[in-house]
Amino acid sequence: MSITLGFLVVIVGGLILYNYFTQGRLTQQEQATRPGEPTITKTVEEKLQALPTIHTVVTGENLWKIALERYGSGYNWVTLQQANNLSNPDHIEVGQKLSVPAAEVIVPASDKMLATSTQQTRDYTVVKGDNLWKIALQESGSGYGWTQIAKLNNLANPDLIYPGNMLKIPGK
Repeated sequence: MSITLGFLVVIVGGLILYNYFTQGRLTQQEQATRPGEPTITKTVEEKLQALPTIHTVVTGENLWKIALERYGSGYNWVTLQQANNLSNPDHIEVGQKLSVPAAEVIVPASDKMLATSTQQTRDYTVVKGDNLWKIALQESGSGYGWTQIAKLNNLANPDLIYPGNMLKIPGK
């Protein structure tokens, strides 16, 4: 029994030391952008004036969250993907440095977006290689309509669609 207790004390102590030393190595910018930490709120204009810059990815971030923080619009994730030549925008790693260029804020006009509540829908069969952005672009001319497709189909995870799935697409 005492050997087990001693082993647990050593493990817990090691974890505490590991966390202490790894937390101490964060830069001031990384500490200021850590999720859950209090930060000074800046206006969108102030954030845009600070661009271009470099952003270091922290735990729990994705391109949408970074774009929302840096541009005030998550739709600028495309700007980040293009600026960093990311072939897979869903794959960024903690500690990765991303270029955040100065760019116009992308805010889709609501009248151009697909309406899901008042218009008729049509069926669409998912084929290999499809994703919601691609489907929305093909069906409406704007990839930003992917959110309406996800909402209309009650998709818990819009990244999980498979060939053969039937999706409802808002009518034109």
